Amino acid sequence: MHWLGVYRLIGACLLVALTWQVQAWRYTAQLERVSAAQAQALAQQARAALQRQQAEQEKRLALEQQLNASDQRYARELNDAQRNQAALRDRLATADVRLSVLLDATDTASCAPVPATTTSGSVVHAAPRARLDPAHAQRIIRITDDGDSALIALRACQAYVHAVAR
Repeated sequence: MHWLGVYRLIGACLLVALTWQVQAWRYTAQLERVSAAQAQALAQQARAALQRQQAEQEKRLALEQQLNASDQRYARELNDAQRNQAALRDRLATADVRLSVLLDATDTASCAPVPATTTSGSVVHAAPRARLDPAHAQRIIRITDDGDSALIALRACQAYVHAVAR
């Protein structure tokens, strides 16, 4: 009988060991399923993040292209304005063009009236004008050139801010 108790004890130990092994297999399988689900979820999150990043890069590239086109347009506009101002300065220097100002015909105290010379058969209907000194005319053209450049730069800055703010 003593041997029977030993066999029962060995059988019980084997049964407990087998149960532990089965539980370990089940636990390992469950861990593998959870790990696979987590890996799949992480892969989906990575794909979604990559898609968002690509969309942002596309937006940034489109904005850069838009800003580059805008920069080129404003640079061209600025060059055109500078070229026109230079041509006007040259015409003033060569006396092709003279700048003049309107005189207030009612204010006789501040300036003497400038006689308008007319040819026979013509009538002057315009208000009296006075020619500006060429040096003053050049300064006025430089001031307007600076103002035109400032306005073009301001429009370029406003367009940039508007594009970036979108």
